Amino acid sequence: MTEMTETTPGWLSPEELESARARMPILYVDAVPVRVDDAGVVTRVGLLLRIGSDGTVSRALVSGRVLHYERVRDALLRHLEKDLGPTALPRVPASPQPFTIAEYFPTHGITPYHDPRQHAVSLAYVVPVAGDCRPRQDALDLVWFTPEEAASPLVQQEMTGGQGVLLRQALAYVGCLP
Repeated sequence: MTEMTETTPGWLSPEELESARARMPILYVDAVPVRVDDAGVVTRVGLLLRIGSDGTVSRALVSGRVLHYERVRDALLRHLEKDLGPTALPRVPASPQPFTIAEYFPTHGITPYHDPRQHAVSLAYVVPVAGDCRPRQDALDLVWFTPEEAASPLVQQEMTGGQGVLLRQALAYVGCLP
């Protein structure tokens, strides 16, 4: 039997990740990509189109795990590049501050956020994006909505796991909802 050494720090095997998810909360970041005008007012909100593990298509925020020994800022940049492409040009400050903290539970109803796989704690950010976005990896498309369109019931019902609630919180945070 050959013993393999993990050469990428911070990554868990699928079995190790499943075991960790069953025992402790996992740290995530959620990012709401936005376009802003010269005055810093949000004019567009970018939402990904994804296919879930069950085959359903939904709208989603940029989201992903923070790796062991990875700074939160670096995790944000990694996930934004992974989902939006290397030329998205996100403007993440040197010391980013989340607009909220979302707790996802595998049981419905504890919070508005649900993840059937785990208890996850996510730091949520609004991130201005200035470059050309080309969805990659498991993102099928990226659609830019006006803030009003993004807050609409039609778009909200296309989001799963409570991400529609998180999107509305982001829009309120940047002054786009009363």
